Amino acid sequence: MSTASLFSFPSFHLRSLLLPLSSSSSSSSRFAPLRHSPIRSPARSHLSFRTFSAVTMTDANDAGMDAVQRRLMFEDECILVDENDRVVGHDTKYNCHLMEKIEAENLLHRAFSVFLFNSKYELLLQQRSKTKVTFPLVWTNTCCSHPLYRESELIEENVLGVRNAAQRKLLDELGIVAEDVPVDEFTPLGRMLYKAPSDGKWGEHELDYLLFIVRDVKLQPNPDEVADISYVSREELKELVKKADAGDEAVKLSPWFRLVVDNFLMKWWEHVEKGTLIEAADMKTIHKL
Repeated sequence: MSTASLFSFPSFHLRSLLLPLSSSSSSSSRFAPLRHSPIRSPARSHLSFRTFSAVTMTDANDAGMDAVQRRLMFEDECILVDENDRVVGHDTKYNCHLMEKIEAENLLHRAFSVFLFNSKYELLLQQRSKTKVTFPLVWTNTCCSHPLYRESELIEENVLGVRNAAQRKLLDELGIVAEDVPVDEFTPLGRMLYKAPSDGKWGEHELDYLLFIVRDVKLQPNPDEVADISYVSREELKELVKKADAGDEAVKLSPWFRLVVDNFLMKWWEHVEKGTLIEAADMKTIHKL
């Protein structure tokens, strides 16, 4: 599998949007589709550590929620933190993403965003599945999720808990096996705190760890999580941002990804290419964006 190629899904093809604004789609695009084959959903791990069960708010509108997303919303327990990233408790993924709860109780949970580059220093993007509760079908960085309230993902030393969670979700969402993304290969570059409503009912309020990794990997995306994927260069990402700014409905970017693009990504990309990522790391500051 060529890691520089676009994985072809039937829903939407990003490669057509990566041509210069003055060009039309043609076979000259360097993004060659891979042969599409049935995608097997990887097995999910079970919650292994929980001290109490949170009371979860539900309503009749949740009946239409996708079965996989519904299970995750009620089974997964996110780590609640304060604005200094100190653990203060835990709650269901469902409650942590209800804007009513976020606003009323100032619920803030720990999260991570993985930025995976191949050996050509192209960034792997994903388009979120249409069944995602928050921000369906938007384009974003490689993988975005949460460490769970379990022993292996609560480890603070060397950000090991978050790294373990990132490795777990890369398998879950993209079929990337652990051997391809060793936990010690993730470079934590920083943390940011942000709030973003999604559709009125749902939203995000996260203290987000930004993890970078450079690896060539084999991909087997999980359709319950991912609608499409594409590797992009820096210049191609800039073109996508221009299209998003111009209101192109086919190019909607997640709010957390856009915050990283606008504030950090381009200068950090230089460190990716130079092999000097550690020089860019600042884990003491929590950027409130």
